[in-house]
Amino acid sequence: MLFHEIYGNYYRTTADILKEAGHGTLTKERMMALVREGAFGESILSIPDGLQGEEWRVLHRDLTSALEHDPLMPMTLLEKQWMKTLLLDPRIQLFNLELTGLEDMEPLFTPDMIVYYDRYTDGDPYQDADYISRFQTILQALREGRSLLIDFESRRHRMHEVEVKPEYLEYSEKDDCFRLVAYDDDYRRVIRLSRIEYCEITDTVISVQPNAEPKMSLTLELVDERKALQRVLLHFSHLEKETKRLDDTHYRVTLKYDREDETEMVIRVLSFGSLVRVVEPESFIGLIRERLRRQKKLG
Repeated sequence: MLFHEIYGNYYRTTADILKEAGHGTLTKERMMALVREGAFGESILSIPDGLQGEEWRVLHRDLTSALEHDPLMPMTLLEKQWMKTLLLDPRIQLFNLELTGLEDMEPLFTPDMIVYYDRYTDGDPYQDADYISRFQTILQALREGRSLLIDFESRRHRMHEVEVKPEYLEYSEKDDCFRLVAYDDDYRRVIRLSRIEYCEITDTVISVQPNAEPKMSLTLELVDERKALQRVLLHFSHLEKETKRLDDTHYRVTLKYDREDETEMVIRVLSFGSLVRVVEPESFIGLIRERLRRQKKLG
């Protein structure tokens, strides 16, 4: 079922009241407040009377719950289909989740139905057992606040062995890969997980997390034609941003991004064509011009 009355305001408000009653914190004043906040106006007459009367028999006279457990809302068919869709994503295996219970459920859609037109095809090997093991080791180190000993291959195909303090994991939609952001002393490293060949957690406890490098700033102006504003905000939804309306059709968007992603940002901004113009900084405008010159020579 996609909809049922039990997902409406009346049932949700009643469930909230019974939860507080089960915890022994419900009063008549609190019950009235919950009804006013969560249900419709006329509910102030029906819900309290129904709960305290003999008709429903789920609330004792002393305002304690007659239920053994808190009321739960069963998942709808739509929610189950969405969960099954998420579980089909190969990246879900990285988090060692329990995948049972939805074997007979049809997903809303499958991964092969999605066409990525602006993403590189050499993404990380999410279904590789060694890759999964390294991902989970890094995740454990982050959760426990411990340093990592890693062997990785640099972009120049040189092997490095370092002990790093992991700061966080990030996902690049453009590159379809996970990257580890960590510190080697005061040097900030951004390492693609597929380049890590070995990692183990050390006994070193990270007491103070180093300060991250300040974000780079980029300001764009755009004409809201062909849903340009919606496309820009959706495309850069993972970044910190500020949007200002200039007039009925023109907008200014300021984005914050990591220095390591500058080349990717140039490519992504150029993908919007003439609808988007870079206002500042001058250094980024220079990168745009240089890339356009190279493309012209290749053309």
